Amino acid sequence: MKQPYYILLLVLFTCVGCQFKLSSDSENDNSLLLELERYDRLEYRYLTTGDFSALQQMNTEYPIETRTLIEDVVKIGDTTDPDINSKFLKFYQDTTLQTLIAAVESEYANTEDIDQQLSTAFSRLKQSLPRIEVPKVYAQISALDQSIIVGNGAIGVSLDKYLGANYPLYIKYYSPSQRKQMTREYILPDCLTFYLMSIYPLDHFDSRPQLERDLQIGKIQWIVNQVISKRIYRNKYEDAVDVYMKRNPNISYETLLRMTDFAAFKVVEN
Repeated sequence: MKQPYYILLLVLFTCVGCQFKLSSDSENDNSLLLELERYDRLEYRYLTTGDFSALQQMNTEYPIETRTLIEDVVKIGDTTDPDINSKFLKFYQDTTLQTLIAAVESEYANTEDIDQQLSTAFSRLKQSLPRIEVPKVYAQISALDQSIIVGNGAIGVSLDKYLGANYPLYIKYYSPSQRKQMTREYILPDCLTFYLMSIYPLDHFDSRPQLERDLQIGKIQWIVNQVISKRIYRNKYEDAVDVYMKRNPNISYETLLRMTDFAAFKVVEN
């Protein structure tokens, strides 16, 4: 009678081991390629309460991001200025900016959906552009300056520019067409678009004809639409790229982005 007992025990341990392995593999499959780093929460702590420990974290954990914000975005001075911390704090004490800060922290209390979208999209992008580097993506509050900032292998997302088309302050300062893109839905495509623009710039962009500049952006927008599996960008330049790629399905994304023969794209005027 002992032998069947030992066999049953062996089967039980084997099943437990299999279950553990499957569970572990499942957890690994669910891991994200990247997540939105919440630099904005350190800003919130310092700019609303004057919490010096939050400022220290900004300077030690995010030195490049802090310098970029202060010197290039809000442009209030040099980070080596002895009084820069007080200038930074004072700048954001404006009533409108304090309202913006609070709105961001309320609207983006949870960003798990954005983490998942970023991770999935950059995984897909890397499949089509294997040599592309996966950037760090962080959130900030930029006082309604640039929506997306790209540099040093990082993408900075100004959450105060994505509070929704009907956010009262936007209605006062932005047109309906501008407000349409100032929503949570546009964070992912804007990140992809500006990142690709930084990696695949068109040579002599400023001196090229407007049509060529528009078509270069249209190529990037077409790729973004493919990556996110949604045609969020639709215009005559993206349409021209769509027609071209349907006729030339073997053209790689890399080749498309580096093409400078814009005569291949036929823009249909509305």
